[in-house]
Amino acid sequence: MHKLKCIVVDDEELARGLIKTYIDTLEYLECVATFESPLEALTVLKSSKIDLLFLDIQMPDIKGTEFAELIDTTETRIIFTTAYSEYALKGFELNALDYLVKPITFKRFLSAVEKFPKSEIATDNYLVIKSGYDLHKVLLVDILYIESDSEYVNYYFENGKKIMANQSLSKLVASLPDYFLRVHRSYIVNKHKVTGLKGRDLLLSEKQIPVSDSYYDIVKKELFTS
Repeated sequence: MHKLKCIVVDDEELARGLIKTYIDTLEYLECVATFESPLEALTVLKSSKIDLLFLDIQMPDIKGTEFAELIDTTETRIIFTTAYSEYALKGFELNALDYLVKPITFKRFLSAVEKFPKSEIATDNYLVIKSGYDLHKVLLVDILYIESDSEYVNYYFENGKKIMANQSLSKLVASLPDYFLRVHRSYIVNKHKVTGLKGRDLLLSEKQIPVSDSYYDIVKKELFTS
């Protein structure tokens, strides 16, 4: 199962330790790092794909709500943690996934984590895709390729089926098994479905998918090196 990568930012050591313990309890979460200062966490957030950020609000260097404005919340979902409930409204204005008031119980922690969109968690065998009000449970091996379309992604299948979902392609690619490969800023392909390379286009069934210059060498190495 794909694990959600988490970091914890809190200037209190006991608070960091408690959240990390909760994270370690759940098999689908992974604590990548904990930080005393938000500014220390910025490098990790910029260089790595982080799914969940547990962020305290009252900190000496910069408030968590101010720091949150520097984060792309379409890539990293934020769960605020604080002792002051009056910050809740501001937290939700910043598109926070949830808001935890200290002392935080495991039950409340679990409730917050469960709000993470299930459509963004891939298991070893299938993916649950939320399209509008509908949920589609699809086998990963049946996906031919995935295409970015503005704020949406389109899933294409060998049988001609297409599913549209409001997701980020960059975030999605990190949650998929390694037999999916990004070949263009707008395309991810199932490597098992590729039948050839014609110029700068990959052949998948009767489809031709463009390969961008920045991915061309990777594509040749991953798909056409024996």
